[in-house]
Amino acid sequence: MPLMKELTKMKDKNASMYQISNDQLTISISATGAELQGIYHRENKQEYLWSGDPAFWGKKSPVLFPIVGGLKDNSYVYEGNLYEMSRHGFAREKVFTVTEQTPHQIHFTLLADEETRKIYPFDFCFSVIYSLQDNKLTVTYQVDNTGNKTLWFSVGAHPAFAVPLVKGTEFPDHYLEFSEKETTGIWPLTREGLIKKAPEPFLENTDHLPLMKELFYRDALVFKSLRSNSIAIRSLVNNHGIKLQFDEFPYMGIWSARNADFVCIEPWCGIADTEEATGDITQKEGINALHPGGSFVRSWQVKIF
Repeated sequence: MPLMKELTKMKDKNASMYQISNDQLTISISATGAELQGIYHRENKQEYLWSGDPAFWGKKSPVLFPIVGGLKDNSYVYEGNLYEMSRHGFAREKVFTVTEQTPHQIHFTLLADEETRKIYPFDFCFSVIYSLQDNKLTVTYQVDNTGNKTLWFSVGAHPAFAVPLVKGTEFPDHYLEFSEKETTGIWPLTREGLIKKAPEPFLENTDHLPLMKELFYRDALVFKSLRSNSIAIRSLVNNHGIKLQFDEFPYMGIWSARNADFVCIEPWCGIADTEEATGDITQKEGINALHPGGSFVRSWQVKIF
């Protein structure tokens, strides 16, 4: 059966795992959180995603929905009612349903239910779609408003790529390459993960950022105004790396856990609360408003080389 050779569903005692594959890449995804678990280059015989070592950070590529980042006091207000929600929202912990699958594409879906409405009083259909073409993986987020009132939400990505990638190389052998020369600051975070009032100078007329683990000792690098629509992780000593394209994602986070061997490149349609946030979700910076019956679609792509 050719289809089963290309598309494999594997079960363990914790969650369902799925794979899609073509002649260059094999992609593994968990039904829990619709989270990427592996990006394997078949010719290079190389795994490009972080291992998920829980000593540093046990995730690999969580999907952020219906918020990105943290809320002030881990709560928000809607129509006069107070709701609590932890950082990055609940989708990353939910089990998604596979609603479509082909050898080179798989479609995961999460629907609102009684449990989600207790902390997020909206009806929605949230889909995460993984598609392969040659050496490129496309990840699409689709949010559909299935209710009768405006849906307020954010969505974002959090993929962690292995750095160093190739054995015998080291973290400082790598750098980030922006598609445009950038002169821009970063928005520092408080200890509570809130965006501070003003940015700090960071990039000055450059498209290169050398990677050092000390870059992330204070938390993520948060950008609001990049000119670039792609960022690559490249090596000084070999030709292997990744290039992530993020058209239509207005915010970007770059992060690693302290002294860990990975770098996250995180395109966001949304951002953490600021220190001065009112708590009203309809006034939250970066929030998206979707009318009843409306659909919101955004995609990012990663090329593997």
